[in-house]
Amino acid sequence: MKQLLVLPFIVFGSYLHAQDTLSLSREECEGVFLKENLLLIAEKLKISQSEALVQQAKLWPNPSFTLDQVNFWATNYQTQGQEIVPPLWGNFGRNQQFGMELEQLILTAGKRKKLMALERVGVDKAGVYFEELLRSLKTEFRSLIAELQYIQGIEAAYREQLTSVAKLTVSFQSQVQKGNISRGEYVRLKALELELTSELNDLKNDRNAVQKELKSLMRLNPLTILVITDKPGTVAGNLSQLRAADLIEQAKSNRQELKLAELEKEYYSKLYAYERAQRVPDLSLKATYDRNGNTMLDFIGFGFSIDLPFFNRNQGNIKYAETGLEIAKIENEFRQLQVENEVVAAYQNLLIASDFMNNIEPGYEQTLDDLLKHYASNFQSRNISMIEFIDFLDAYLDNKKIILDAEKNVSQKLEELNYAVGTEVLQ
Repeated sequence: MKQLLVLPFIVFGSYLHAQDTLSLSREECEGVFLKENLLLIAEKLKISQSEALVQQAKLWPNPSFTLDQVNFWATNYQTQGQEIVPPLWGNFGRNQQFGMELEQLILTAGKRKKLMALERVGVDKAGVYFEELLRSLKTEFRSLIAELQYIQGIEAAYREQLTSVAKLTVSFQSQVQKGNISRGEYVRLKALELELTSELNDLKNDRNAVQKELKSLMRLNPLTILVITDKPGTVAGNLSQLRAADLIEQAKSNRQELKLAELEKEYYSKLYAYERAQRVPDLSLKATYDRNGNTMLDFIGFGFSIDLPFFNRNQGNIKYAETGLEIAKIENEFRQLQVENEVVAAYQNLLIASDFMNNIEPGYEQTLDDLLKHYASNFQSRNISMIEFIDFLDAYLDNKKIILDAEKNVSQKLEELNYAVGTEVLQ
């Protein structure tokens, strides 16, 4: 019985370890994201959903048909001796009473066209909502890609240090056994190895957290391990050519929030027109046939019905639409001011991040890597002390983090600027 219980865990454990590594460039990752993201697919369907409402608004009201006053039995007194033929056989309707009515509702004051115009604004808003979701998800996705690249770079630095320290630990262990060095130095080196291993495990946890979000956005198998093959890119183009005023004008043309604000104004404007049209009563045309229910044997009549707008002239709904239009105008003004401030802040943040990265000397990272090998070799040869070696390792890691963080920061600040402007200013 115990063997049966253990077997599923063994199979499940093997399944977890059977993970595939997917190596993609940034551009390839974005291609998968744009094609497979479920939120974008669902939002795109909402456009078709809104178009269906426009199609529904085009339709005329159905005519209604009424058959009533059918009598299934009658007394001799009621018929005064006339023969009654059951309505289900024979000559239907002979000496029988029944009535029929055909009614058609006629929408007045252009209500149908006004409703169609109102629903078309909904289609436009659905399209803008899709673009806004795409812009938000794309910014989030690219920031996560930059974060994953940063973690991969830091992981590589820690692995390189761990490999170097692990080799020294093995070498020192044999020297301790021979009595050439003190056990205290070996223990200190082993503690450094464990510390680096712990830091590396923390980085792996961070990587898993970022990959979880990316795999959801890219619709990847949860067991897939995503690896970004290219290094963080630099800002293409000259930032000095950008002007805050030009970026603000671009944002006014491209920001989806501003388009939504304009559509909100248009929506309430058309709603106001529609609600005012509701003041005019609709007209119902009627055609009636009555058999044996009147002084005439076969009576055919025509008529109409209309509401008398004595009490309800749709005053509340008209006021609602009118107030909504005023609110939309105020909110539009606020959003424009908000967008302008976002663009300026994002532009200034990108300049700060770019200036800092440009101040790092080209080749400085390679110099650090060469010095690490040099220090490890000198420490193994006992040319430098353990304190000097450990101090350098700390400085090496700190500088590596600064360089990689600067690259990530520029990439993310660029995406923030693209998001603020509403289009890709720079790649």
